[in-house]
Amino acid sequence: MEAMATATDVTGAAPRRAGPAPAPPPARLPAGVYLLGFSLFAMGTAEFLMAGVLPEAAEDLGVSLSSAGFLITAFALGVVVGGPPFAVLSLRWPRRTALIVTQGVFALAVAAGLLGDYRVLLVTRVVAGLAYAGFFAVASVTAISLVPPERTARASGVVVSGLSMAMVAGGPAGTLLGHVTEWRVGFWGVVALTGAGIVGCLLGLSPHGGAGRSAAPSLAQELSAMRRPALWGVYAITILTTAAYMITFNYLAAMLTEVTALPRVWIPAVLALFGAGAFAGLALGGRIADRRPHLAMLAGASAIVLLSVLMTVALHRVWAVVPVVLLLGIAAFVLNPAVYARVFAIAADAPALAGATTVSAFQLGISLTPALAASALARGADLTSVCLIGAALAAAAVPLIALDRARQVRAVRTAEGEDRPPHTGAAGARRASGG
Repeated sequence: MEAMATATDVTGAAPRRAGPAPAPPPARLPAGVYLLGFSLFAMGTAEFLMAGVLPEAAEDLGVSLSSAGFLITAFALGVVVGGPPFAVLSLRWPRRTALIVTQGVFALAVAAGLLGDYRVLLVTRVVAGLAYAGFFAVASVTAISLVPPERTARASGVVVSGLSMAMVAGGPAGTLLGHVTEWRVGFWGVVALTGAGIVGCLLGLSPHGGAGRSAAPSLAQELSAMRRPALWGVYAITILTTAAYMITFNYLAAMLTEVTALPRVWIPAVLALFGAGAFAGLALGGRIADRRPHLAMLAGASAIVLLSVLMTVALHRVWAVVPVVLLLGIAAFVLNPAVYARVFAIAADAPALAGATTVSAFQLGISLTPALAASALARGADLTSVCLIGAALAAAAVPLIALDRARQVRAVRTAEGEDRPPHTGAAGARRASGG
């Protein structure tokens, strides 16, 4: 996301006399933007934490590993269903109220699930996903409304980085806490952090949360942007690539236990390596995606194919699986900034619904993984077969990436002539939206 920020003039030339020089953007973002990132970190930890404690949760709840995997699906489906509708409904809502309510519902749902059996936990995971999606939709628009237009991409990047920190730190820390105590303890930590986020929103945001700027987009604008074919092509790429790496990550703890025979105390450290790779991938992908988003997507998808196949062999040796996990995290998140760059370039004039649908696309990819894994495991396939499914999904995304690039190139040439270079910045990408 940070790669999407608009570059400022650094030529040092004197300002034109035709008008006053624009004021430089503020050196620091408002504290409210970082507060929203923290809240997303707290809530997102609940998503990544379940994958780390899946074997223990299955044993404690008395269900199979594949059935426990649907706890991940339940949360993801809640996000898929809740995000876009809430983005539309909340266009003119008081921002702070919506943020507090969604966090409150989320915390209550997580707590209620921890006090019940498998069925109760399954239902409350859906409710938590709905609340999480609502918060994400409002937080993205709120962050944009807190800063001037030239800082919107940076503000969005800070908020979304909360998810990266949830994977790098929140999920592994909660998993370690669950291993040394009991698997529910990490989720109680999520409830406490979400409560801190509620207090922070009460104290750190104005009642309307900067809704003045976000009131301008209309429902007609938002729906019009969603009719652009290029946008749905990017969503398809998002679903496939997300499912490709998350199917391995979601079952990584189980594979490390059963295939690698790694002591459970070391599993959080390996999961943290994936998160560290994700953090590095975001930084690398952000630099590439600013001008060459399709290169970032193609490199990431191709690397996921190769590393997923390699994982099936590496899992039998601890010394081999550790670097592969790290590299898979890098490959997976190299392409994520490019996905966001393409979405917000295509729908720059109406980002609320398009952005919320991007989150839904990510979650839809995640929600597919337990069903795909269960279909293979139920037929007696080895647990490592989930990695091969991931390789196939990533391979399926490659022609779609090529198609999106071809669509962009055609649109640019149509609009600006054959002499226009195929790799464009944000302004060219908006003209090449395919809509």
